[in-house]
Amino acid sequence: MAATAYSTALLGGARPAAAVGAVTPSVLLPPRRNLSPLRIQDTTRLSLLRVKASADDTSTSAASGDELIEDFKAKWDAVENKSTVLTYAGGAIFAVWLSSVVVGAVNSVPLLPKLMELLGLGYTGWFVYRYLLFKEGRKELYQDIESLKKKIAGTE
Repeated sequence: MAATAYSTALLGGARPAAAVGAVTPSVLLPPRRNLSPLRIQDTTRLSLLRVKASADDTSTSAASGDELIEDFKAKWDAVENKSTVLTYAGGAIFAVWLSSVVVGAVNSVPLLPKLMELLGLGYTGWFVYRYLLFKEGRKELYQDIESLKKKIAGTE
C-alpha cells in the first residue's frame, strides 16, 4: 500500500498498470553512493597504524598524578605571600565571570551582536593588511612583540 501511494505521488497521480503493487520505493530512489571518507587505498595505510595498549608504564616524560600533586605542594609551600596569590586568583575568576555576564548582556541586544561581529571582522582585516600582508609590516610586528617581551621581563 505504501509503495503504491509513493509511486502514485511520484508519477503525479498516474498509475502504470504493470507497476501497481510491484514497485517499491527503493526502486524509484536513486542508488545510494558510498559516502565513507575512507578509500580502499586508505585502509591499507591505516592497517599500518595499529597501536596496542599495554599496562606497562614505559613513558618517562609523562608525570603521574601523585608527582603533579607533590610538585604543586612544593611550589605552594615556596610561595611567601599566599594571601596575595589567592587574591589574584579570586580576582581573575571574578573577571572571567563578569566578562561572561557582560558578553551575555551584549548578546541579548538584538542588533548589537551583528554590529560587534562586523566591527571585529573589520579590525581583523585592518590588522592583516597592516601587519601580516607585507614584509615591512611583519618586521614591525615582530619588533613590537620583542619590545613588549622585554618590558614584561624587565630587561629593557
